Amino acid sequence: MALILILSFLGAFAIIALPLVAAGGASTKRSKQVMTAVDAALGSAQRVDGEGIPDLRKGEKLSSIPWLNQTLLNLHMMQRLQDMLDQSDLNWTAGKLLAASGVCALVPAYLVQLHYGNVSPALLIGLLTGSAPIAWVLRRRAKRMNLFVKELPEGLDLMVSGLRAGHSLISVLGLVANECPDPLAQEFKACFEEQNYGLELKAAFDNLVRRVPVQDLKIVTSAIMIQKESGGNLAELLEKTSETIRQRFRLKRQIQVHTAQGRMTGLVLGCLPLFLGALLYFMNPTLMSVLWKTSAGIKLLCASGGLTLLGGLIIRHIVNIDV
Repeated sequence: MALILILSFLGAFAIIALPLVAAGGASTKRSKQVMTAVDAALGSAQRVDGEGIPDLRKGEKLSSIPWLNQTLLNLHMMQRLQDMLDQSDLNWTAGKLLAASGVCALVPAYLVQLHYGNVSPALLIGLLTGSAPIAWVLRRRAKRMNLFVKELPEGLDLMVSGLRAGHSLISVLGLVANECPDPLAQEFKACFEEQNYGLELKAAFDNLVRRVPVQDLKIVTSAIMIQKESGGNLAELLEKTSETIRQRFRLKRQIQVHTAQGRMTGLVLGCLPLFLGALLYFMNPTLMSVLWKTSAGIKLLCASGGLTLLGGLIIRHIVNIDV
């Protein structure tokens, strides 16, 4: 009976006392948080070893895996790869792109090796398929840069109109960021916000040129910085720069027209062996399989592929005229 009374007392004590203790601990914790916030607001709180100080710096992230991110940050090539992704307006990391290239290279190479039992064609197929994600990113980047160059003269005309209406240079940068289409508005908005956050105008323009490495934008930023140092009519300077960019763009189109035959020749010569080889394989598989089943055929296949690629690069270099 006494044991039952003691157990009942302990149970009642636990039911009543433990919530009170928890409430008191929570109240004490809440009180400490309030006092810490008040001390921080009054400037009397002392932080030890930087604890509680928010880091407002923009950190580079090349991978979601911490140790891999630290390793990639130490490689200069990875930073250039991340810049290429940023210029393509892709929300990817350099580690993700490398992983995608690795998967695209290993899976087809393994399947070719498993089917034919030869390493050389497997390596060739793996190299081609592994470079496909990087080639797609480069294509997307080039398309975005070309679109930026096409929109740049209209943006400069808008800046000229704003300057003649009495706005400042920073105001017309914000006007371009709000009124022009992307990607011109996106990049000018980043430049405008960097300058508003306290960054110098030259540093903001340098970051803009780093994000969009095109020659026309370098001309614009150089002209603005020279005018800031030497003085003059900025509106007239930007108007002449816009006309110069339009003339360069018109000249590029004329060059593309005159070199269309050479570019088409390179495309036909590059694709013709592939189509002809596929056609001959469907007509006589035994005859064409000699190219990847014998050592001599593999050597001939690699040599012909290398020479075809070299010829295509030479033709591309000939028709690619810088203006």
